Formats: sequence, C-alpha cells, structure tokens
Amino acid sequence: MADDGRETKIEPDDVKSELSDLDDSVVAEESAAEAIRKLREKLNVCQSERREYLEGWQRAKADYVNTRREEEAARARFLKFSREDAIKDILPALDSFHSAFGDKAAWEKVDLNWRMGVQYIYSQLLAALLKSGVTLVDPKPGDAFDEGRHESVATVPGGATGTIAEVVQKGYSLHGKILQPAKVKIFE
Repeated sequence: MADDGRETKIEPDDVKSELSDLDDSVVAEESAAEAIRKLREKLNVCQSERREYLEGWQRAKADYVNTRREEEAARARFLKFSREDAIKDILPALDSFHSAFGDKAAWEKVDLNWRMGVQYIYSQLLAALLKSGVTLVDPKPGDAFDEGRHESVATVPGGATGTIAEVVQKGYSLHGKILQPAKVKIFE
C-alpha cells in the first residue's frame, strides 16, 4: 500500500531489480569485509616485521656500544702497561742505585756534593717512574713472605718460619702487576 492509502501493484521486474541491488550490496559487503581482512593480515605482518627490525636494530646498537666499551677498556689496559718493557730496562739502574746506597761504608767515603747529586738523580728517576705507575716493593724484615710479591734467594735459621729475615733487593710493580719481585732471605 502506498502512503496515501492506495494499493500499489508490485511488478516482478521491480522485485528482481531490488533483489539484484540487495545481492550487489551483499557481495559488496562481503568483498569489503574480505578486503578489510586482507588489510588486517597485511598490517599484522608489517607490525611483526617492524618489531623484528626494531629488536634487531636495538640488539645491533647494544652490541656496538658493548664492543666500543670493551675496546676502550682494552685500549686503556694497553696504555697502562705499554711502557712495561721500557720500565723493565730501567730497573737494573735503580738496583744499582740501591746497591750503592746500601754499602754505607763506601757511600760515606764519597764526596758529599757528589753523593747529593747522585741522590738527586735517583730521586728524579724514581719520581718519573712513580708518575708512570711504578711502585717500590720494599718489604721489611719480619713481614710475611708472599710468593706473588717476593722471591726467596736463601733461607736462614732462627726467627718465625715463613717471615722475611733480610731484603737483598727491592722489587717493583706497575699498576699492581709485579715487574720484579723483591729478593729476600726468609727464616726456615
């Protein structure tokens, strides 16, 4: 019926046309839904790849930072001990100074001005080595013997076993690494 109260006659072609329009809209909705589904799948793949690439980039960046840090530490270690061979070559000269100073009778016979000059040269050399990280290993009699810092050259009777009886030659270390152990006599 029409809105004005009259009856309208429905023609078969009109029904076919409306059904065709309805079928087209259902097909259009189904193809739109399929397109949306495909786009969502593609979006999920893209997001997954994005996460994978981001995580890979973050790992690579962290690896780079760690490698750089390790290289800087290795460079610092290298610089810290790079002068080791040169310092080892100088140590016999220091030992000669210590031997000269240790022989009190002979040392006292030398002219005072000459002794002061030699002591000044020794102090300059020692100061330069100290500045480079060299420290003197100078144990005292009665100290405990330490294999890592001392070298036993003889044993003597008496005293507490395993303690230092006499220091024969001072030792040296570079940043805590023993370059030359102190040579000592220990009590047996």
